[in-house]
Amino acid sequence: MDIKLTKHDKRYIEGTDDVYSIMQRVLLRDNQIDQEKEHLWMIGMNQAGYILYIELIALGSYKSVDVEPMNVFRVAVMKNASRVILVHNHPSGSLTPSEADKDITDRLIQVGRILNIDLIDHLIITPKSYISFRSTKLMDELEQSLKYVPTYQVVDMIRKEEKKIAKEKLAVEKDKTKTAQQKAKAEKERREKSETEKKILINALLEKGVSVDDIAKILGITAKEVEKLVNLK
Repeated sequence: MDIKLTKHDKRYIEGTDDVYSIMQRVLLRDNQIDQEKEHLWMIGMNQAGYILYIELIALGSYKSVDVEPMNVFRVAVMKNASRVILVHNHPSGSLTPSEADKDITDRLIQVGRILNIDLIDHLIITPKSYISFRSTKLMDELEQSLKYVPTYQVVDMIRKEEKKIAKEKLAVEKDKTKTAQQKAKAEKERREKSETEKKILINALLEKGVSVDDIAKILGITAKEVEKLVNLK
């Protein structure tokens, strides 16, 4: 059943408060008997967040509502919605998601991926308050779930992850080799610079008449090393 927006309702969704503001009024418009039943609505939007439709997908009992995934996305496909938000009420007043709430959200995320329609959030509402799966990070958790992902996709994901790990490992090894080469080059340059400086100092001391033995003591090396540096022998 298509839900008509009133002149007081926003046409753009900028956040969960906008969703609740609209859906709270929709819920309160129902008669008292229907308010005591669980409703499941779907809000369809374009990529910019403009509301294309609000559809009452199912009306259940006071504690549950049956959902057929393809019925949830039927209107979304017909009206070219690229993003959707699921909304349902808890007549009990509790805002705690049930395992069934989590499970159907998990399943609908996967159906949406197949249809290239993003299920961006699921709200549980009461006449006085609401909870957002996205705001509580529950949506992020369910988006990582593999429960309803086809087996072949899981295998493909594992293989891609293995290739990614192998590639990262190879990159680390290359970095280690490169770093070792850079260190060796730096050490070689340091030694060459040190030897050059010693040669200059030795020659300067020799010119001043300082003996090889004394130069060796000053530099902390052997006399043979002194002679080798300046090619005295």
